[in-house]
Amino acid sequence: MRYRKFGRTPWDISEITFGAWQLGGTWGQVSEKDAISTLLYAFDNGINMVDTAAAYGGGRSEELVGKAIASRRSEKIYVATKILPIGVNHGIQNIDSIKGQYPAWYVQDQVDAALRRLKTERIDLLQLHLWIEDGVECFEWLEGLASLMISGKVGAIGVSLADIKPETGVGLAKTGLVSSIQTIYNIFEQAPAETLFPAGSDTNTAFIARVPFDSGSLTGGWSKDTYKSWAKTDKRHSMYRNGRFEETLKRVEAVKAECAAYYTNLAEAALRFCLSNPSVSTVACGMRNCEEVDMNVKYADGDVFPTELVHALKKHAWAHSFYD
Repeated sequence: MRYRKFGRTPWDISEITFGAWQLGGTWGQVSEKDAISTLLYAFDNGINMVDTAAAYGGGRSEELVGKAIASRRSEKIYVATKILPIGVNHGIQNIDSIKGQYPAWYVQDQVDAALRRLKTERIDLLQLHLWIEDGVECFEWLEGLASLMISGKVGAIGVSLADIKPETGVGLAKTGLVSSIQTIYNIFEQAPAETLFPAGSDTNTAFIARVPFDSGSLTGGWSKDTYKSWAKTDKRHSMYRNGRFEETLKRVEAVKAECAAYYTNLAEAALRFCLSNPSVSTVACGMRNCEEVDMNVKYADGDVFPTELVHALKKHAWAHSFYD
């Protein structure tokens, strides 16, 4: 496993972060035994950061991460988690201002609950699970976070940008108010490389790239019958409804053909593409079993991604939303 500096922090973080959303059960059920054994196997293979959230399975993901880390106190595993705005927890749709969304008392309560689930005294990276652009003018959200850092309950703060909206983090990246910004970045979603990443260069902001495999499509393992295999409770069943699956599969086949001269395995091309950008501090990959850990670790070996392929893949950029 190779490691990269995590922005302005003193941390050396593995190029692959364990993305733990799937442990919450949203993407199909994962047993507690399988979840913990996969986490421990990832740690054994050099992965030293886990990215989770209170929203993943109503805290189940955090609880499983906590149980796994509790057995590895002798080694440093960096824990990154997220808290939702108070409005989301109260069922409000379409939040258009950050004002009042992260009051100090609420942030404190959310962090204390996360610490209990994670069975730890400190969250290394606390991320706002929704960032609104006016946060660079209205600084209420900083009050509670600064207090938590002073108390030692939180090591650093970051934000997670809404899907396919990297432009909303550009102003924040320029300010250096947070240590890290998490965003979708993959062969389809290439916009962060054009706007967001350059904006954080002067402030040395760390960038966590998530969804490198586009929720599974860029693993290359889908067929025309894959959609039928997903239970209705599986998030992908909703995401890829109404012809979206067929459109995605068509585009995946075109990407696969583009990469064929360089990589026979599309998953390898997808992960190496993300890692090839020097602005990326780490790539968060969802892993359900030890085989998927092996795959991701294998591709984080520092091999150079062909520059000509980076340019060739630009025409496959596709900003797509699955939530409207």
